[in-house]
Amino acid sequence: MARMFLNGQAMEGGPFHHHLGGAPLVARTRTAPGHRFFSIRDTCPGLLPDPRVHTSVVGEVYDVPDEVLRDELLPSEPAELEFGVIKLQDGSSCFSMVLRRGELEKGIHTEITEFGGWRAYLRTLGRDA
Repeated sequence: MARMFLNGQAMEGGPFHHHLGGAPLVARTRTAPGHRFFSIRDTCPGLLPDPRVHTSVVGEVYDVPDEVLRDELLPSEPAELEFGVIKLQDGSSCFSMVLRRGELEKGIHTEITEFGGWRAYLRTLGRDA
């Protein structure tokens, strides 16, 4: 099992939640402070750990079976993201999808850190998910 922090379309009720293959929800939580947040084409979000900021992002932690992670969840992620490790508000580490190295420098992704979560950002676009 892999503890995976999700903060976008695969969260409970989201259109990509089925990619979790029924993995159990462990917690609704936040990242530790020190994360920026970006929208990738308004279809999914990407975290960027940054110790210079004091913001955290809302999400959910799931216990994802290794084969579900390998065969379902990771292949469904966009190329702009990569598998990484983040810190949660309780100080523990967790897997998550983070902005791929080099993506920030492209300057094409909208920073949405101020919204603190994907669903809050989507509401500004008039969308639920």
